[in-house]
Order: sequence, then C-alpha cells, then structure tokens
Amino acid sequence: MNKLILGDNQEILRSLETESVDLIYLDPPFFSNRNYEVIWGDEGEVRSFQDRWSGGIDHYIAWLKERVIELHRILKPTGSIFLHCDWHADAYIRVFILDKVFGEENFRNEIIWCYSTGGRATKFYPKKHDILFWYSKSKKYNFYYNNVAVERDTSTMHEPILYDSKGKPYQRNIKNGKEYKYYLDKGVLPNDWWTDIQALNPSAKERIGYPTQKPEALLERIILCASNEGDIVLDPFVGGGTTVAVADKLKRHWMGIDQSVQAVKVSELRLQKQQDLFSKPFTVQLHKYDYDTLRYSDAFEFETWIIQQYDGTPNTKQRGDKGIDGKTRDGVPIQVKRSDNVGRNVVDNFVSASKRFDKSLFDKNSKNNKAIGYIIAFSFGKGAIQEVARLKNQDNLIIQLITVEEIIPIAKKPKLTVNFEDLGLDNKKLREIEFTATGKSEAGIEFYAWDFNYNGSEGFKAQIMIDKKGKQTHKFKTGDYQIAVKVVDNEGLENLEVIKLKVNGEVKS
Repeated sequence: MNKLILGDNQEILRSLETESVDLIYLDPPFFSNRNYEVIWGDEGEVRSFQDRWSGGIDHYIAWLKERVIELHRILKPTGSIFLHCDWHADAYIRVFILDKVFGEENFRNEIIWCYSTGGRATKFYPKKHDILFWYSKSKKYNFYYNNVAVERDTSTMHEPILYDSKGKPYQRNIKNGKEYKYYLDKGVLPNDWWTDIQALNPSAKERIGYPTQKPEALLERIILCASNEGDIVLDPFVGGGTTVAVADKLKRHWMGIDQSVQAVKVSELRLQKQQDLFSKPFTVQLHKYDYDTLRYSDAFEFETWIIQQYDGTPNTKQRGDKGIDGKTRDGVPIQVKRSDNVGRNVVDNFVSASKRFDKSLFDKNSKNNKAIGYIIAFSFGKGAIQEVARLKNQDNLIIQLITVEEIIPIAKKPKLTVNFEDLGLDNKKLREIEFTATGKSEAGIEFYAWDFNYNGSEGFKAQIMIDKKGKQTHKFKTGDYQIAVKVVDNEGLENLEVIKLKVNGEVKS
C-alpha cells in the first residue's frame, strides 16, 4: 500500500477500492487566485492550476467537490477526513461540499490552527490562522483519545487536588447528590483552537524548501487521533510529503498522490532520507518507467510487479513454480522473462509447463481457440515469434507474447555528468569545492538533489533536495568523501552519479 503516485488525483481515486482507507488528510490549493500557488512550476502543477481557475468560485468548488465525492466513497465507515483550507473559501467548502457529501450530522470539528508567521496588516486584524474541517464517514468513527491527550494544567484549578491509595490525582465531583472521583491523570484533549503548533520558520530543521509546507507536529496530531498502527492514510495533494513522511514514522500504511513530478520526487527523497532498517518499503508510480531500473531489478520482485500491472495474480513461490510465475483472472498461466530477445526454447518449455499447470484448462482453451498462456518479456527474438506462429497454425495452440512496454510505458533515464573545481582553502583551512552537474533528457530536466555524505549501503540521503541549476559549493575537512548527485527529469525518471574525493592538501577524483 505504501505508494507515491504521479497523476490527476481524480482519475487515481476512481480506481481505488470502495471503503478501503481509514484516514484522509487533504490540503488542496487555496482559493486565493494568486500565481504563488504555482510552487513547483512543472507542467502538471500549472495545468492543474489553470483547471481550477478557468471560472471563479463556483468552478473551484465544483473542481474540489468531485474529488471529495470520490474520497467519501473510498473512506471506511469508521474513517475520518480532515480538509485544510483558509478564509478564501472555507464557508463555501463547508456548506456546498462537506455538508452535502458527508452530511451535517457527521461534522465533528472546525479546528482553528493559529500561527504567528506571515505578513502584517494595518487596516484590518492580521489573518493568522488556517481551518481544518473534520468530518467522519458515520457516527461510529475511530477516535483515539489517549494518543492525543495532553498534560492537564492543574495550576489554575480552584478545587483541591486529592490522591487515592494508588497515588492517582483526582478531585471530588458532586452529581445528583452523589460524590464521584474525577481523575486527572488521563490528560485532556486540546481545544479546537491550536496555538501550540507553530508554522515552520525559514530555518526549521524539517523544512525542505516547499513554501506552504506544514509542520510534522500538525499532521502527527491528526494521524494519531483518527488512526492506529497499520491503518491506511491517504493524502491526494501530497505537496511536500509531510503527511506520508509522518504516517511512515507512525507505522501507518499510506498513499500520496500529486500531479506535480517535483512533488512526488521530493516526497520520495524525503522518505528515503528518514528510512532505516525497520522502515517499510514503498513504491513510486510514474507516467513512465525507466528501462534500466526495471530490466536489472530483482527478478522475483519484477515478476510479481509486472503481473500485477497486467491485472494478474503472481505466484508467491520463488521456487518450484514449474515455470509458471502467475495467472490471469481466468486462471491462464503467465510466465515472465526479465530479459530481451527471448528465444524459441522459452516458448517450447512454456507449452509443457502450461499443460502441467492445468491440463483441463489447457485442453479447453486449445479447443475454443483461446490463449493457453502468456509470456511477458522486454522483447522477443525471431525464433520465439516464428514458433508461436507455428504452434497456432499447426497445433491450434495460442500463446500471447506480451512486451513490458505494452503493459507500462517505458523511457530512458536522463544522462548525467558531474564536474568539480577546487576553489582552495578558506580562512578556517577548509577546502572549498564547486560541483557542477549537467543532466540531459528528451523530457527536459526538472531538478537536482545532493548528498555530500553518501553511503551506498544506506542509500541516497538528500541534504539539498531541490537544486534547479545543478551547481553547489561545499566545504570539506581533510578526509575521504563520497558525494552523490541525482538528476530528475520531467517524467520523474532519475539518474545518480557518485564522486569519490580524497581531501588531503589536494583533491583527487
């Protein structure tokens, strides 16, 4: 389930299973009619911005409502949705979208998130808050009090605090003429106005360079209150990736969607940076897939993945599968070859394997002129193609040869070269080096990312996530270093180059 998806969230949401998600957080673009909403500037985001602004508030509400309708469908009966907005359209969103789709009876809270950052005002009170509308799917919704309760402030209490035999604090409470113990050790829920979570300042450690990035503490409170470990959290406007990053840390399953290549790739870098040995794997679904990455990936993982993309069921056994890697929905066997130019011998062996797999189905499909099996590969040689034709004409056996590119679109990853120049020692005797990365891709280059302390066993941990120019200057003490740079193109495909440096009076590559 842990997945980043590049694409129009409306189309992707329509493909998701009904009542399959536990919690939804969305921070859609605000109705501010300002070009600063275009943050990344890539084609997908600009196109989405133009779609929203083709016609006033009514058009914006219609654009958002059709997505909220899909979100309501995929939310579990016990699930919740938190919609983040501001004063530009909050009334319209509540009345014309959330009340209509979720029902007024399922309104839970209007949460005011207060902050002090941003501009000043002299002719009206400064607008220093956002709004979070919380609606549940039904009245039987999940809410985890203990996950979000904060320590109770007892300093302003008028009644005396007493302690029971176990040392638990309480106060006396008289109700209906009877005395009850009102225990104080459970903590108390925050009010529906949140002043204890500040917006990110420019130098915040978690800041990645995304202008409207929300603090992790905000998403942590939302995720903790309405989901449990193992639940599924969805963010259909993933932006800078805060929701999925926090969900991953809190051991939730998650899915993030965005129409911007940069949003998806920066979120991927952010997740990679925080992952450790205990982190769950995740996938990134792009418009196109890199040939080299697929062609030289783990064979069993590729078999499983490509069969799923073909809408089949993969074989869970890595050994003893008798040459069959999966089957279609109709039970017809599938074999996957993670190679090019597949030859005739593969076809010959597959015929025997298909007959052993299910002889009655084999005979039935042969009699009814249906495929007895499917072979998936990157390409097929002349011998395989000729043998498939002979089997069909002479033996009435139909085998479908399917190339990977017929299932998913394939492209070549961008090329990357990196040069550096020694700028000498600074006044602290640190060696200053300027790096220049140059990427080339038919799709166009989107951005570069840098890891100045690269460790191959730990993977790429970006220190600079968004570099539009491909130029960085870094200072080094004496020692050995590995510097890695990634280039990402407009399709989301990437390439990695690693430079090894020995800094000891001189620089060597």
